[in-house]
Amino acid sequence: MSKRDYYEILGVGKSSSTDEVKKAYRKVAMQHHPDRNPGDKAAEEKFKEAAEAYEVLSDADKKAQYDRYGHAGVSGNGRGGFSGGGMNMDDIFSQFGDVFGEDLFGSFFGGGQRGGRSQQRSRGVRGSNLRVKLKLTYEEIAKGVTKNIKVKKYVGCTTCSGSGAKDKGSVQTCSSCNGSGQVRRVQNTFLGQMQTVTTCPTCNGEGTTVTAKCASCKGEGRVYGEETVSIDIPAGVQEGMQMNVSGKGNAGERGGMAGDLIILIEEEPHKELHREGLNVAYELHLSFTDAVFGTQIEVPTIDGRAKIKIPAGTQGGKIFRLKGKGFPAVNAYNKGDQLIQVSIWTPQNLNAEEKAMLEKLKESSNFKPHPDKSEKNFFDKIKEMFS
Repeated sequence: MSKRDYYEILGVGKSSSTDEVKKAYRKVAMQHHPDRNPGDKAAEEKFKEAAEAYEVLSDADKKAQYDRYGHAGVSGNGRGGFSGGGMNMDDIFSQFGDVFGEDLFGSFFGGGQRGGRSQQRSRGVRGSNLRVKLKLTYEEIAKGVTKNIKVKKYVGCTTCSGSGAKDKGSVQTCSSCNGSGQVRRVQNTFLGQMQTVTTCPTCNGEGTTVTAKCASCKGEGRVYGEETVSIDIPAGVQEGMQMNVSGKGNAGERGGMAGDLIILIEEEPHKELHREGLNVAYELHLSFTDAVFGTQIEVPTIDGRAKIKIPAGTQGGKIFRLKGKGFPAVNAYNKGDQLIQVSIWTPQNLNAEEKAMLEKLKESSNFKPHPDKSEKNFFDKIKEMFS
């Protein structure tokens, strides 16, 4: 079953601002919220679908990739791509809970009783995203590849296991919120009492405070280091495409969620081939005699070498097509072709004997141009080459 368009899911347009996307997501998520639709699996799936759409459209980089490549631009094999499809409900609330607003849920559900989810404390501060460039050869792009890359970034502190505390005894319950991570405020209005729930400013919603900091990370719960990340690159990616590896960016502070690792694809130039979309172009320099008599010749392709037959009388500009020898489309079955354009090599330095032989042939009618009208003209060949 194909995925629905993210803009359609949230009911927004491509030109919508981040605030408009956020407002639309909040509306859709409220409509299909599990606490408003207990036991309704269809509503729960729509709730998750909205979260997936929001994760992409609220991120400028992911949105740009989606606008350009659709779902293929924000998805990948294995650990790459969008992870929203595998999110459980707690993942969604922990990642996007701030979109809903605690005060709204507190009043809407009678003081914040959201099936236990509103009481879930946030942990630490989310880490920032990282962006790295990854160069790939034509061969790697054609077949797909798993790359292990070393990334310098913030990683969780092993001394304190990310808590930021010197030891277990250095963590105590927050006195401001009594460990709930939230503080409540009751106001008297002309409509009666109204209760709002907000994140505790003392512990930032964690429910605990650190009395003695870890010596290794100075209380941050993370240190600067290096991690080897394995990335599955699908076949057919192109220069400028981005892949999102969830949770492989900088580690969060004090056990907070890690950011994402954004992979920017770069193509390493090939010494003989040139890429044109899914097609591969190659310029074959053919000698005058081979063009006249015909020959069999080997040409490079992205997966080795291939033999092609050159018919006698082949003209300069002729394009041969090797079906299926181009690049595959990302997450699809179609493949491009290899296009081989013939260029007749004209000798530049002739000796006296060679000049004399050619002078004799110069006046022959067979050596005077008389193009066949059935042959495609130059512009038709250009269109064909890049179609």
